[in-house]
Amino acid sequence: MRDFHKYKVWMKGHEFALDIYKVSKLFPKEELFGLTSQIRRAATSIPINVAEGCGRRTDAEFAYFLDVAAGSASEVEEELLLTFDLDMLGQDDYQRLDEDVKQIKAMLGALIDTLRQ
Repeated sequence: MRDFHKYKVWMKGHEFALDIYKVSKLFPKEELFGLTSQIRRAATSIPINVAEGCGRRTDAEFAYFLDVAAGSASEVEEELLLTFDLDMLGQDDYQRLDEDVKQIKAMLGALIDTLRQ
């Protein structure tokens, strides 16, 4: 079993999820059970799945959970665009978070490729 704290992609995902919580506090109250909840769930799924994968015994199992994390990252990427287009998220926050999620996706992809070699 692996220690998820040692993975840069877990740390980046954890910090990203915290950031999503901070910016989504400013979303309209009527979105609390809509986009606010959805983007928070997807963002927290990234580090959670990295951590869960670290608790598995094989590289293949770990890679599976990293794939799930990557799927959640893609979901967040779309939700960021949607919240930006709906004027719920400012351009500076959007650009910063979009860059972060793309970096996380690249990190996950590289780690998955390494595990599957």
